[in-house]
Amino acid sequence: MPTFENPLLLFLLWVVLLQAFLLWVYWTWRRRTLQRLGSPALAQRLLQGFSARRFWIKNVLFGLAMVLLVLAIANPRKLVKLPAKEGQGADIVLALDISQSMLVEDVEPNRLELAKRTALKLVQELEGNRIGLIFFAGDAYPQMPLSTDYDAVNSFLQNASPEYIANQGTAAASALELADRMFESNSTAGRGLILITDGENHGENALARAQDARVEGLTVYTLGVGTVEGGTIPVAPRGVKRDVSGQVVHSRLDAAFLRQLAGAGGGKMYLAADGTAAVKTLARDLDRLQKATVSARAKTEYVFYFQWLLLPCLLFLLAEQVLWWRKQKN
Repeated sequence: MPTFENPLLLFLLWVVLLQAFLLWVYWTWRRRTLQRLGSPALAQRLLQGFSARRFWIKNVLFGLAMVLLVLAIANPRKLVKLPAKEGQGADIVLALDISQSMLVEDVEPNRLELAKRTALKLVQELEGNRIGLIFFAGDAYPQMPLSTDYDAVNSFLQNASPEYIANQGTAAASALELADRMFESNSTAGRGLILITDGENHGENALARAQDARVEGLTVYTLGVGTVEGGTIPVAPRGVKRDVSGQVVHSRLDAAFLRQLAGAGGGKMYLAADGTAAVKTLARDLDRLQKATVSARAKTEYVFYFQWLLLPCLLFLLAEQVLWWRKQKN
């Protein structure tokens, strides 16, 4: 059963009813005015060439076009279930840094929002692979196991916030360790981990952990977010973060560390600031990972029908414009 994406817009159908009412008022007034003339012959001469039939056809066509236009902008749709499919893919885990330093506004609108947008684009490019999701700051927490439920991955990414993790910091090693546990030991699929972060690493031996992960068959990629110039970390209501001595904390992209981390993990480093080019290059590199059979879950999606309403709407409007209300002269 079709439904409407914007059902409130159906109230615009009252405009069509208003048009019909105004036409009735006009026609009633017109008839009474002509009757007051008292002479049908005089009325006929005054209305020479006027066709009541064409007049009403034009208005009916216009009314039908408005009805179809309102239905189209209300966007009728139907939810259909797509069958499950099997294909070849790898196992890939996205690890998103949601520490407070990701709120720095040295990129537009801030590091976290840019990271989320980049990750969403990456998920789209990686369809066909199983994708898992980790959020990390001072600790790392799994948000979603390896799956082909890309809608769920996107939903988690869109809602990511530093409020999810109380223990702040940037524990890259914790993310590496957790990611390694998320992969299935009996799977023959290639394993990839993408760390999306500004690279601030607080005293952990992440490089050694990346080397261990590489030995275990995991390839580590890093996606740097931010600038080397950096910026201050905003704190509500309108302040900036300070250290224990009262000095303003200045956060910068640690590109050197991210490059070393990716090298230790057998992968490469990319910059979110490079936009779509970085996403596509990273996706091509991930496509080189060993493939295994992946069963894509059955999913549902909407089929939209607005275009089938707009076409007759345009035809009715065209016919209304072409049709002249006067009679053709003999």
